[in-house]
Amino acid sequence: MSKVILKTSEEIELIRISSLLVGDTHAEVAKHIRPGVKTAELDKIAETYIRDMGGIPSFKGYGGFPASLCISVNEAVVHGIPGNYEIKPGDVVSVDCGILKNRYHGDSAYTYLIQDQGIDSKIKLLKITLESLQIGCNFAAPGKRVGDIGHAVQQHAEKHGYGVVRELVGHGLGRDLHEKPEVPNYGKAGNGPSLKAGTTICIEPMINMGTKAVKTLADRWTIVTADGKPSAHFEHVVAITESGPEILSSFQKIEEEIKRNEYLVSI
Repeated sequence: MSKVILKTSEEIELIRISSLLVGDTHAEVAKHIRPGVKTAELDKIAETYIRDMGGIPSFKGYGGFPASLCISVNEAVVHGIPGNYEIKPGDVVSVDCGILKNRYHGDSAYTYLIQDQGIDSKIKLLKITLESLQIGCNFAAPGKRVGDIGHAVQQHAEKHGYGVVRELVGHGLGRDLHEKPEVPNYGKAGNGPSLKAGTTICIEPMINMGTKAVKTLADRWTIVTADGKPSAHFEHVVAITESGPEILSSFQKIEEEIKRNEYLVSI
């Protein structure tokens, strides 16, 4: 079994550069999310931007995945393949992006909501999922355990009646897109591997409006909720440092673009 790879401060800075470029890419995509746009168009915008900025899309070709972004709409939890689907009012659109630059990966997800009537329940789902990410990040500190993060995420999501996906988890990040340790969004406080300074992880709650159960579609990639209700997904890259958690990715530019885009809802 592979071990957790601790990073130097210089390596953490390189991961930060890749992670911030992921945020910039999200912001570029956010400019173009609106009813009628095809998810494949968003993917093309992202890939062009990533390569123009000197990066390589981490996801494209990874395990045979055919695109630069995972775009998962409504009941799709993760790993949605961009295609001819046209975004509609009221859609919940989860976008996951990974970038390799300077030999280190960045990886971050954000869920967008298209303006429409009667979307209050979807707004709450996104809000609670984002809060669960923020709460989980607080436990990414030396001496804490992976179970502390998962427990915090699970407790916040479940107290609002939401399902926490079990089959998919966060992960370590560095020269490889997926490293040890795995970071589940559920668990018992005080359990799991101990967190050490120099560890870099992705914390990524995947929270369903209904059941926690999921299934995989015939394309062998797209994972959807078993009851067809919407799901939300947010992800940060976090470095565990001697002084506590340090979030290397950023949603700031994304949220600025959302405010400028009349078709998107600010959470």
